Amino acid sequence: MTPGPVVYVVDDDPAIGDSLRFLLGSVGLSAEVFVSAEEFLARYDPNRPGCLVLDVRMPGMSGLELQEELQRRGWMLPIVILTAHGDVPAVARAFKNGALEFLEKPCTDQELLDAVNKALRQDRKWREERARLAEVARRLETLTPRELEVLQLILGGFSSREMAERLRVQSKTVESHRMKIMRKVRARNVADLVRQVTELAQSPWFPRWHSLLKD
Repeated sequence: MTPGPVVYVVDDDPAIGDSLRFLLGSVGLSAEVFVSAEEFLARYDPNRPGCLVLDVRMPGMSGLELQEELQRRGWMLPIVILTAHGDVPAVARAFKNGALEFLEKPCTDQELLDAVNKALRQDRKWREERARLAEVARRLETLTPRELEVLQLILGGFSSREMAERLRVQSKTVESHRMKIMRKVRARNVADLVRQVTELAQSPWFPRWHSLLKD
């Protein structure tokens, strides 16, 4: 059975952590509380659905630094910032690093629950998107080196004649490769092929395919 979502709380004040655990539990949400960013990183499971409620100023690694570390590791986790230190630079940096909500202490229970539920919905959306793109990546794995070369030229907007000249083959050979690519990727047409592959290549989850969009 797949475990349900968890709300991770990172705050160096144990009283706040306990209060949030009780509040979230009162509406049926599971919570795991950490008193430092380092402790959270050591125990976080990116495969489990959830979101993060995060303080900004903490001893050691700050909440904003934790955001940046999550990005560096490629872990997309919806984040709700909950802090008493809501200065403009901190707010700007938090949103730049992908924070979904920024709440100042004290906030109402309902404000926090609304933000958490919004974050959990975002996490579900991201996980569904990642699963869809993982299937596209799996299909691209079946392409031959030559088909990948043709695919990159298709993404570059080259015509069949231009591709044939670049590859020093006949146009009908290029067309044959194109049809095989579309069949393997299960694309309805060239526009659908370009859309699927572009979404994959622009995704932060699959860096291997980023090079497909390079000139």
